[in-house]
Amino acid sequence: MILKGSQRGGARQLAAHLLKVEENEHVEIHEIAGFVSEDLDGALREIYAISQGTRCRQFMFSLSLNPPEKESVPIEYFEKALTDIEKKLKLEGQPRAIVFHEKEGRRHCHAVWSRIDTNEMKAINLPYFKMKLQDISRQLYFQYGWQIPRGLMNKEERNPLNFSLKEWQQAKRLQEDPQVIKQLFQSCWEVSDSKDSFADALQEHGYGLARGDQRGYVAVDYQGEVFSLSRWAGLKRKQLKDRLGNPEALSSINTIRREMAKPMTDRLRELLEEVKKETKITMEPLLQRKRALVKHHRETRAALVTKQEARCQHETLERLRRLPCGIKGIWFRLIGKYQNINAQNEQETKTCGHRDRDEKQTLVIQQLSERQQLQQEFRAFKEQHQAQILELKQGIARSKEMLTGSQKKIDGQQKTFGYPRDFDHGPAM
Repeated sequence: MILKGSQRGGARQLAAHLLKVEENEHVEIHEIAGFVSEDLDGALREIYAISQGTRCRQFMFSLSLNPPEKESVPIEYFEKALTDIEKKLKLEGQPRAIVFHEKEGRRHCHAVWSRIDTNEMKAINLPYFKMKLQDISRQLYFQYGWQIPRGLMNKEERNPLNFSLKEWQQAKRLQEDPQVIKQLFQSCWEVSDSKDSFADALQEHGYGLARGDQRGYVAVDYQGEVFSLSRWAGLKRKQLKDRLGNPEALSSINTIRREMAKPMTDRLRELLEEVKKETKITMEPLLQRKRALVKHHRETRAALVTKQEARCQHETLERLRRLPCGIKGIWFRLIGKYQNINAQNEQETKTCGHRDRDEKQTLVIQQLSERQQLQQEFRAFKEQHQAQILELKQGIARSKEMLTGSQKKIDGQQKTFGYPRDFDHGPAM
């Protein structure tokens, strides 16, 4: 289970993010504990209000728990992990909120704690929390027999195609796969050994090498989008400088944008837009199936909750009828029978709670399996779309190379035969 935590402020923004149903197919508030408010937005605002009595600006600790993609993880595993994390970070007893998200056939968890110790009115210090979370993460993989990522065992073996939130947002804006983009840049770097060969490799895929605004090294695509090479290729500045030289010797971003916008590439850019439009139309049946499936899953879960609530009310009334009233109730208390009935009721309530949770867990696992099957079709479709985009980008690069070569040939002929630059005008009479 991958654990990613951060100290942060912004209670309102975090609540809005955790409750966003547009980006998640299912959003469930699992627990709100230690707050006066019973809703998530109100709970996080409480943390902010209390923090005003301190100088703390990062008054929350936010954590995401992401289990392995192919594992069906019950609620109890998440709760056990959260208990271990609280002990490790000394957040026991702090108000917390837990939210579950489901998307693309996967379920993950978000937890938010208040860092403010109300007894001493100061923030709880969280030294080395990233290292501590990594330790717990490794323990969880070993404990449940999951295949542990190599990068978690050895930092040097971390998956180079993993992407950050900023990279994902940039790729999403371009309607492209961030892993495909990272793999492309890393492949270009691996097959090159100099600035010229790296620039040629990028050009073959429709990118131009340029100098960034911050004196860094960037790549620019046909749309003028800028990609930081240190981030997307996973390289350090020293590595880039050793191979590419001083960034000041590279063309500026605006210069590369003008080169990428030459007339020969206009038709190919139109083709790229056509591919994206056709993809959107072709993908619509899949999206309709997804919307129908998500709607059906939501309705089924709502029906189960309604059924369980009605059954819980009926069972509660039945248990209450066992407790005698009046003189009989007093007599039962005296002889200890009342306490026995009460203990029996408490045990049955607990058993029924576990039963309801197991019913819901079974339904969720079944629905996740159905959603994963549909996601496989989405994944195959996206791979095909990315292959088309890559092929057209290479076409843009080839057209740019042809244009440059043709122009050099014309310039060479002019120099050899002394032709005037404008061939439409004949020699002067």
